[in-house]
Amino acid sequence: MDRGTRDELLGRLAETVESVAAVHPKRVAIDGPPAAGKTTLADELAAVLRTQGRDVIRATIDDFLFPRAQRYPRGEYSAEGCYFDTHDYNALNRVLLDPLGPGGDRRFQCAVYDHTTDTALSPPVTTAPADAVLIFDGVFLMRPELIDRWDLRILVSTALEKTVDRAVIRERQVSSRAQVERRWRERYIPAQQLYFATVRPTDHADIIVHNDEPQQPVWQNRTH
Repeated sequence: MDRGTRDELLGRLAETVESVAAVHPKRVAIDGPPAAGKTTLADELAAVLRTQGRDVIRATIDDFLFPRAQRYPRGEYSAEGCYFDTHDYNALNRVLLDPLGPGGDRRFQCAVYDHTTDTALSPPVTTAPADAVLIFDGVFLMRPELIDRWDLRILVSTALEKTVDRAVIRERQVSSRAQVERRWRERYIPAQQLYFATVRPTDHADIIVHNDEPQQPVWQNRTH
């Protein structure tokens, strides 16, 4: 375990990304529960890599949701629905992860869906340089459909109870505390518990970032 400042963590992560050997764009997963701090960490790491001259592709699982009408066959608060019915992994692999991987043509799209308007997207196809880095954040990124698509796997770990408090603060403009707490306690947290029980993401992570105190993170490199 290493403990340090936020900048020290980001420096260590950037060094680790650079150390990954690949002849295609490096695909970096930043996994973790909702409100664990994945998106913030991904944005910060992308910024560090860009200052080092890297061409960074920044993408998120939120742009690979199924349309809303397909996401809730088991009900709005179903944990199983959250885990099984939410994300279009076939599209994610087809338009982003496989093109950037071994044997891919590096012609990719970063999104298939706009969750703010609940509409399908088809952004222009872009060609990535061979030395580009994909920084991708989201939930459930080490599940079987995705596990072998990543060249580096980072897991952001936070006490699940702490994510509820963070979510209440983050979503106070759009949801009441009661709404947020119900969503987290009935849907998101049980879905994470299902994920951890079945997939055991800590066993697959190359680096685990303990993010209970974001400005004083603790991290560990894992050997498999």
